[in-house]
Amino acid sequence: MRHLDKPILFLATANAERSRDFYQRVLGLDLVADEPPALVFQVGDSMLRIQKVERVQAAPYTALGWAVLDIRQTVQHLRAAGVAFQRYESIEQNDDGIWLAPSGALVAWFRDPDGQVLSLTQFK
Repeated sequence: MRHLDKPILFLATANAERSRDFYQRVLGLDLVADEPPALVFQVGDSMLRIQKVERVQAAPYTALGWAVLDIRQTVQHLRAAGVAFQRYESIEQNDDGIWLAPSGALVAWFRDPDGQVLSLTQFK
């Protein structure tokens, strides 16, 4: 018997309307429900619940990420939709803000409207 095989992802927002626009329009996620406690999106085979809270304590590290087939194209698409990609002094990133990891993966980071760090990864 398999246990714990379908994760539910959680984030938080202090402004549900702004987050709904970002995750639905900008990132293109499918909205399943706008419930009093959370926005609910479908992300692949998983559910993303963005909890409605009074204040978000965004962590300084990646909270959620996506594996993509073509990171350059995805970065360009999101940048055209208004997403700003993060720059970090401690790592070398190209002009698009993409880092080449020692494993050969390509990674780029951006923030959601509540300041939570999200990432894109193109695995080698």
